[in-house]
Amino acid sequence: MLSIENFGVSYARTNLADRAKARRLALNLSRKTLAERACVAASNIKRFELTGAISIENLLKIALVLECLGDFDNLFQPSQAFHSLDEFSKPERKRGRE
Repeated sequence: MLSIENFGVSYARTNLADRAKARRLALNLSRKTLAERACVAASNIKRFELTGAISIENLLKIALVLECLGDFDNLFQPSQAFHSLDEFSKPERKRGRE
C-alpha cells in the first residue's frame, strides 16, 4: 500500500492542504469565516489551500477551528517504549565494528 512517505515532502504538503480544504468545505465554512475564527489572514489560508505553504502556528490555528487539532498528538512519538527514565536519558551506544 502506498502512503505519503512514498511521495515526499511536496506531495505531503499539498495532500495535507487538500484534506484541510475538504474538511473546511465539509464544515460549510468559507475561507473568510475560517480566517476570522482562526485569526489567520484569508490570504494565508488561500495560499495554504493552493500550495500547501503555511507556518506551523497558522496550521495549528486552522486545525483547532477545523476540529482536528488532536490529530497532531500522534506526530513525533518515540519509536520505542521506555520502562524507566534511565532508559530514556541514556541512549544505547554501539561499540566496535560489526
